[in-house]
Amino acid sequence: MIFTDTRDKSVKATFETAVMSGMNQATGGLYIPTEFPKLDKAFLNKESCPSFREIAMNMAKPYVDGEIPEEDLAAIIQDAYPFTPKVLPVDSISYVLELFHGPTCAFKDFGARFMARTMSYFNRKNDTPLHILVATSGDTGSAVGSAFHGVPGLDVTILYPDGKISPLQEKQLSTFTGNVRALKVKGTFDDCQKLVKTAFTDNELRGKLRLSSANSINIARLLPQSFYYTYAAMIAKDRAPMDNKIVDPAIIMVVPSGNFGNLTSGLIAREMGAPITGFVAATNSNRTIPDWIATGDYNARPSVETYANAMDVGAPSNYERIKAMYSLEEVRHLFASYWLDNDGIKAAIKSCNDKTGYIIDPHGAIGWQAWDKIRSGEMADLINGKKNDFTKPGLTPNIPDWAEKVINKEAVGIILETASPAKFGQIVTDSIGREPPIPSRLEEVLRLPDRAIPMDNDYNLFKDWLLSNLK
Repeated sequence: MIFTDTRDKSVKATFETAVMSGMNQATGGLYIPTEFPKLDKAFLNKESCPSFREIAMNMAKPYVDGEIPEEDLAAIIQDAYPFTPKVLPVDSISYVLELFHGPTCAFKDFGARFMARTMSYFNRKNDTPLHILVATSGDTGSAVGSAFHGVPGLDVTILYPDGKISPLQEKQLSTFTGNVRALKVKGTFDDCQKLVKTAFTDNELRGKLRLSSANSINIARLLPQSFYYTYAAMIAKDRAPMDNKIVDPAIIMVVPSGNFGNLTSGLIAREMGAPITGFVAATNSNRTIPDWIATGDYNARPSVETYANAMDVGAPSNYERIKAMYSLEEVRHLFASYWLDNDGIKAAIKSCNDKTGYIIDPHGAIGWQAWDKIRSGEMADLINGKKNDFTKPGLTPNIPDWAEKVINKEAVGIILETASPAKFGQIVTDSIGREPPIPSRLEEVLRLPDRAIPMDNDYNLFKDWLLSNLK
C-alpha cells in the first residue's frame, strides 16, 4: 500500500515510513492512503457477524501488505486486543458502542495498542529508541502511555494542559515510570499540540532524536479505530430486524469529535465498504468543524474549556485528512453536525439516563443528544425550511443525504461512548444525582504517586528539555 501526504500528493511512502515518522517532516502534512481497499462482499455478508479480531485482520491486511507478514500481523492483533467493543441497544433504534473496555477505559486503547506493537515491530532492527511525542486533551495520553509502557525500543513523552483535564485523567497520565513520562504544560491542548508539531518540523532536533507521534496525526492510530466501526455496523445491521423490524437499516454513526481522528477512522471504514450510511459530528463549544460545514469557512481558533474536555480542540488536525478525502459539498451530503455548551452537556447526561437508564459520559452525551434530537423532529424541521442558527447549540443547518431515512424510520443510530463515565465522575454525579460505578483498574491508579514534570508553553524550553533528557 502506498501512502501520500495531505499537502503534497506527489509524496509516496510505505506504511512503515508513515507510521514511524508520524507526519511528513518536509511539509508538515499528514499521511493518507492513496486508495482505500474494499472488503470482500462475501465477508461483509456472512450469515453471522465475524469476530472483532477477524474484522481487524481483514481490514489491516491490505495496508501492511508486503511489509508485515500475515502471521506477524495476526500476532500483533491478538496481543493488542484481549478485549472487544460492545454494542448495547438502549432503545429500539439506538445503540451505544462501548469503547471503554480496554486497560485505560477509553476508545484510544484500540488505536494506541495496535500502533505500539506495530512500531515495536518496525523498530526491532534499530539500536536506538524511537521517541514518541504525544499531546493529549484527556484520554490519548493515558492510552498511549499504557500501550507503550515497557514495549522494547520505544520511549514516550506525553504533553497535557495543566489543570484542564479531569483529576482521574491526570492520575492516569502522571503516574507512569520507566520509558513513559508526562509533561504538564501551562497552556491549552492546542498549545501542547503546537509544541509537538513544531518538534516534528525541527530539522536540528530530528537530526539528534528519532521522533514519531502517537496522536491521531499518526495513521497507525486511525486505521485500527476503523475496525470497531465496521464491527458495530455489521452487528447493528444483523440485529436490527429483531430489535426494530427494520430490514437493511441506514446506519448512522454518531461520533463525539474533537481532533476528528475518530470520525476520520469511521470514514475509512465506510470507504472500505462497511455498511455505514452517514455520520453525525457531535462536539462541544469548540465548534470549528460545525462552523465550517455551516459556512464553508474554516477558522481555527483557540480552544475553550468544557465538561467534555477530550474534545477541547480549536484547531483539529484531522480536518486536513477530511478535506483531502472529500469536498465540502460531499461532507455536507454525508455529515450532520451538532454542538452543545456546558449546560447542554449536563442536560444531555440527565436526558439519556432519564429516557434509557444508561449512564453516559459527557462526550457520549453530546452524541446521545444529537441523535435523540435528530430522530425526534429536528431533522424534519430542517427539511421543512427551518433555518437553524449555527452559532447557537444544536443542529447545524445542512441536510445530509440520509435525512429522509431518519424521518421515514428507516435508520438506526450508533452512538460512540468513547470513555467510561467514571472518568468524569463529578460531572456525571452533578447531572444525575449519583456516582457512576468505577472500574477496579481506575481505582488502582488513584493510589499511585504523581510524577508529572511542569513545562512552560515555550518551544525553546521544550526543545532544550528533550535534548537534555532523551537519549
